[in-house]
Amino acid sequence: MTDSPRPTPDRLRTLPSRLLAQAAQQGDRLVTGGLAAVGARRWHYAVLAALQEYGPASQAELSRRAGVYRSDMVAVLNELADGGHVRRTPDRDDKRRNVITITEQGRRRLDQLDGLIDGIQGELLAPLSPAERGELVRLLTVLAAHYGDAMPDRM
Repeated sequence: MTDSPRPTPDRLRTLPSRLLAQAAQQGDRLVTGGLAAVGARRWHYAVLAALQEYGPASQAELSRRAGVYRSDMVAVLNELADGGHVRRTPDRDDKRRNVITITEQGRRRLDQLDGLIDGIQGELLAPLSPAERGELVRLLTVLAAHYGDAMPDRM
């Protein structure tokens, strides 16, 4: 007699926290793989998006805005600077700090990554109609607003 896989118990199959975790895990796999395929990482996207939306910032401020750990920020900025996507300049008021600015090449890279991320979101949400996608985003936004900083930044 062979053991056949048993179905997931009903009480687990309908747990919102479990369903959210499964969807987040799949979304994380898709985003990580998609970005890696073009030589990028999620933190590259987050930093470029924060710079584009809010303008130049110190490393500390950028860390807060982009949700990148301060301990990881230098490595992320090194990678982006090596690719010509950001520029570091000494802060006029405090020479110990750098001000980070997105370059024109960084803007083009962000546009490329935006298209990639949009496609991945479409793949992740493929089973849902446009109205269902909008409702899901609305509901997830309510949860994110309720929990605020307690929720990790993910793409």
